[in-house]
Amino acid sequence: MAEPGSGAGQRLGLYVHVPFCARRCDYCAFATWAGRNHLSRPYVDACLTELRRAYDGGLGPAATVFFGGGTPSHLPGHELARLLDGIRREEGAEVTVECNPEDVTVELLGTYSQAGVTRISLGVQSLVPHVLASLGRRHNPETVPRAVGAIGEVGFDSFSVDLIYGARDETDDDWAATLAGVLGLDPPPPHLSAYALQAEPGTALWRDPDRHPDDDTQARRYETADRVLEEAGLGWYEISNWSRPGHECRHNQNYWRQGEYLGVGCAAHSHLGGHRFWNIRPLERYMATIASNQSAVAGEERLDSDHRLLESLELAVRTREGVDTDALPDDEMLAGLVARNRGRAVLTLRGRLLANEVACRLRAPTAARHDTGRSHPQSVRAGAR
Repeated sequence: MAEPGSGAGQRLGLYVHVPFCARRCDYCAFATWAGRNHLSRPYVDACLTELRRAYDGGLGPAATVFFGGGTPSHLPGHELARLLDGIRREEGAEVTVECNPEDVTVELLGTYSQAGVTRISLGVQSLVPHVLASLGRRHNPETVPRAVGAIGEVGFDSFSVDLIYGARDETDDDWAATLAGVLGLDPPPPHLSAYALQAEPGTALWRDPDRHPDDDTQARRYETADRVLEEAGLGWYEISNWSRPGHECRHNQNYWRQGEYLGVGCAAHSHLGGHRFWNIRPLERYMATIASNQSAVAGEERLDSDHRLLESLELAVRTREGVDTDALPDDEMLAGLVARNRGRAVLTLRGRLLANEVACRLRAPTAARHDTGRSHPQSVRAGAR
């Protein structure tokens, strides 16, 4: 059972899952469906009902809101605005909407802006046609400059471009062309996320082993991205994220710092006061459960203090803030993977490529392990949408 009043005193993130898409991409394992657009309005009604119950239970206003999916831009603009209108927000709240380039128009973005959206996350993935085709993406590269131009025309405070690297049909030159093309957009993005392609079980990509990505190739692509983006003034602040100062995604930072967040909609996950829970995944079943005045929570777990502390370290080590040096042994196994300075241990570029290996060596400092009132280190999780 959800406990929306938990975690009082902490700033809240609110995630809204929008499960509608024009088609499923070959790599996508998220809860999303094509051909269900007729359910848009009743789905928004169900989300608003779930929200009202949370507010009745003591949920406070959100410092950040993130519409993810699925494809939120596939939801009619007035419906997303209606849903956002039902969300209580702090003054100056960051509100992000994920968009596909082919959906973006000045009119749609104008509706978002008037409703209170402050930030757009644009799913570009690649600027090379044959790479997009190999990913099962439906847009063509020509839609990207038009979408970014519309973002600039409407005047959003910030926006991000999302990329995916490591497709089998992608060459080093393709990746370099995508990075150069993105940085040459007008206006240029102040934030960029770059994710290594993963063959998730059950996806079309997973069922085709010939298309599975190569680890060494992906490492090389990551090194290229980090060099090119740093030279362009975008510094890394999480393994998969780079930004200009002041353009970090506050919503994702809250995830990575093990903060409080409520997920609304089918398959949405929440974390409040050490209580983690998640909603029913099937779209129609979620809506029917809400309509019958029942809880949409499908499962839950409670994290003890030791579990929460270790998890916070696993998240924190992936950020530029790193972890307390006491959390990582100073041994030869970590040579070249971690830089130690002023009591903090931060991943080097090579360490970022081997972050999971480093995380396996984390240990909770003794003082923190015995002091459950101590705040947890700032933390990060890549691709936590």
